[in-house]
Amino acid sequence: MHCQTTDFQERVYELVKKIPKGKVTTYKEIAEKMKASPRAVGRALNSNPRLVKVPCHRVVHSDRRIGGYKLGVGKKITLLKKEGIKIKNNRIIANTKIFKF
Repeated sequence: MHCQTTDFQERVYELVKKIPKGKVTTYKEIAEKMKASPRAVGRALNSNPRLVKVPCHRVVHSDRRIGGYKLGVGKKITLLKKEGIKIKNNRIIANTKIFKF
């Protein structure tokens, strides 16, 4: 069954596509850019039907915790590490800069 995406979801996806490989941003950063709540951003990303085109694995919590991922946290960590992101105790290490829009 194909699910329709909303305008809000598509706007979230367009922002997420701008996060460069090897960088991360936060749900809060996206929410502030969109004048929305971080939870709404998280819900939109949880519904992402295009995981390869829309790299939602590059979005983490403001406290640098990895957060959820449709394919599981382990897969999210693997993808981030493959892009050169350093992770310790399920958190992005402190000296990793957060991508700003």
